[in-house]
Amino acid sequence: MANSKGDRRERELVNRLDERGFAVMRAPASGGATQRELPDVLAGDGSTFYAIEAKASSGRPIYLSGEEIEALIYFAQNFGAKPLVAARFDREQWYCFHPADLYQTAGGNYRVKKETAIESGTPLAELSTASTDTDHSVRDVLVAVEQGLLTVDEATEML
Repeated sequence: MANSKGDRRERELVNRLDERGFAVMRAPASGGATQRELPDVLAGDGSTFYAIEAKASSGRPIYLSGEEIEALIYFAQNFGAKPLVAARFDREQWYCFHPADLYQTAGGNYRVKKETAIESGTPLAELSTASTDTDHSVRDVLVAVEQGLLTVDEATEML
């Protein structure tokens, strides 16, 4: 049951991105259906590309494992995309986060609370199809290095 709700939310995210002008596809092989680590959604506009891990909750905090975030960043780097975590809570809109902006627990996992999403997440409606925020990208890469999500060599390649 929870998986069908997750599938429905992923399809909803795909539709919202499509409405925003992105070319978008859902990766139905994500979530353990394959040995490859794939994001839930890929979206792009010809110049900016996103690899997106989508999570939804009724209102309880959303947790992502350190491995999920590492796999997302690894895929995004190899694909030439920006990694994003898209979180949606019931009766709220989609909010997006770069993995470096997520709260990291003492156990190395990541958490998004509803209050945090509303206060500091980027609403999907504000996700630009023509990103020019290079300073933010550099900061994100540096934070990812600091958190141990990227090696210095990987960061150098990205920048």
